[in-house]
Amino acid sequence: MATINRLPITRARINLGQIARRAHNGNEYFILEKDEIPVIGIMAADELEDYLELRNPKAKASIAASRKDRSAGKTWSAEKLLSELKRSAVRKTV
Repeated sequence: MATINRLPITRARINLGQIARRAHNGNEYFILEKDEIPVIGIMAADELEDYLELRNPKAKASIAASRKDRSAGKTWSAEKLLSELKRSAVRKTV
């Protein structure tokens, strides 16, 4: 059975890596809140792609193109993306 977790966006930001890992590996869902109002959800990417394909058949082509790019090495891992975003943020503050 899936676990649904609710937490403030500020807390999620601090623990984003752990939340991403739990959503990907552990069949967990996260609802992020601002001022106790749900504003966004986090789920495993594969499950989200399945949902999008069912909801919008045109999304299927976009997802297939994304998978092709990933297979060809044209995408970044989450770790590399987060590292680059952090590096970029440090440059902007200096």
